[in-house]
Amino acid sequence: MGTNWRRWALPAALLALALPTATGCKSTPDALPKPTTATATAVARVCAKPAAGPATAPAGAVTVDPAVTGDLAAKTRSSPPNTTFWLRPGKHRLDRDRYAQVVPKKGDVYLGAPGAVLDGRRTNQYAFSGTAPDVTIRYLTVQGFAAPQNEGVVNHDSADGWVIEHSTIQNNSGAGLMAGARQQVRASCLRANGQYGMNAYKGNGRISGLVLEGNEITGNNTDDWERRQSGCGCTGGVKFWAVDGADVRGNWVHDNRGTGLWADTNNNDFLIEDNVLEANDGAALIYETSYNAIVRGNTIRRNNWVEGRKYADRGDTFPFATVYLSESGGEPRVRARTNKIDIYRNVLEDNWSGITLWENADRFCNSPANTSSGDCTLLVNNTKRCAQPAIATAPLYADCRWKTQRVDIHDNRFVLDKSVVGCTVKCDRMAVLANYGTYPEWSPYQGERVAEAITGTQHNRWHDNVYVGPWSFVVHDPSRILDSAQWQAAPYRQDAGSTFRTQDGG
Repeated sequence: MGTNWRRWALPAALLALALPTATGCKSTPDALPKPTTATATAVARVCAKPAAGPATAPAGAVTVDPAVTGDLAAKTRSSPPNTTFWLRPGKHRLDRDRYAQVVPKKGDVYLGAPGAVLDGRRTNQYAFSGTAPDVTIRYLTVQGFAAPQNEGVVNHDSADGWVIEHSTIQNNSGAGLMAGARQQVRASCLRANGQYGMNAYKGNGRISGLVLEGNEITGNNTDDWERRQSGCGCTGGVKFWAVDGADVRGNWVHDNRGTGLWADTNNNDFLIEDNVLEANDGAALIYETSYNAIVRGNTIRRNNWVEGRKYADRGDTFPFATVYLSESGGEPRVRARTNKIDIYRNVLEDNWSGITLWENADRFCNSPANTSSGDCTLLVNNTKRCAQPAIATAPLYADCRWKTQRVDIHDNRFVLDKSVVGCTVKCDRMAVLANYGTYPEWSPYQGERVAEAITGTQHNRWHDNVYVGPWSFVVHDPSRILDSAQWQAAPYRQDAGSTFRTQDGG
């Protein structure tokens, strides 16, 4: 997991910013106009104004009494599948045993009345667990649970088909929420959880058909796991692992300690649109060792101020960016709604740097430098095949490494005012680069092979964008820094049809 140029170690303090209403470009399926103006993007302010649940029990529902400790778990055990439970107003508690939890049956529905809270008292580890599919949770606040690292409080076992709507999951340890296939999370508040707002991870298979829409995801990673375990790559507002098909739409992802949205290891077929991603300490979006995505119509502003500045102050020359594609690209052989990574009609404003396309020449299947826990690409079933002599020839030479390829960056607006960001250098970069391959000794990717490929032959392209501010461009390796004229000229010929206004501000 995680990047392998530098690990994105996180600071101890959460950057709190008072920001204006978002502006951005709205996406439509028709022809794309030049992004010269921005239209208002709605912000999902669901944490401040959560929707109220039913004030009376629906017909046929089982009423749960907050005055009776363990009532919710007990009534779930004694009721048949497909039961609706209505939680009265008040603070509901489980038994004091740390393993006390609610284990739903197939099709169960949990509805919170106005003011209904399920509180773990920092004693219980899990709120809702088990493998029953098609469970629904609405209008309920779940807080104060003490899940261990990498585990979650709601849908602990990543069961399939769950629906979480109009709910608040806050102030828990670990992940507030896990995810299974066909899970839908809508209009909910994922706030101030110790590790993740949501950890989309399923230990026994891939997740498909995930929907994350209209949520507010804020202030997560309060336990600062990257500081506690340097280089773990185990934090974020939301982390996605091996998700095949996800719609991430209309969310407000802000003020998280670390990355806002992080897709890590063999994700595919993502649609990330109409989100507001702002004031996250690290990158707004990391798409890592993954495939095929559409990123459009997002407003991305004031991200990466903490982490970007920290590395710049250390003298690090790597272009740590707000949108970071690491060993990720389009792959026509992996089925998806697109066969590239298409980034368009977004507004990036006053972030610490812009978009970096990166590939680690030493990170491939069967390499000791592969930090993805022994995983291989989706093109090779048997990792052991990625060894000499076969890896040096087709098809394994191409298929044994994740490639940053077929990335199309167009019709975006990039605005940078250094006086707003509070920087003088290293906050103004777009980049496409790789390292010099050195490891292991049997690697067929040594030298500049990967750097030459990502820069010149893997069909990565910027075009028809608008730049406002003093942008620079890093190509091949961190030492090659170009101005816009050099970026557009041979041999790179990037940003055809783009416009540049070099003064600061928008």
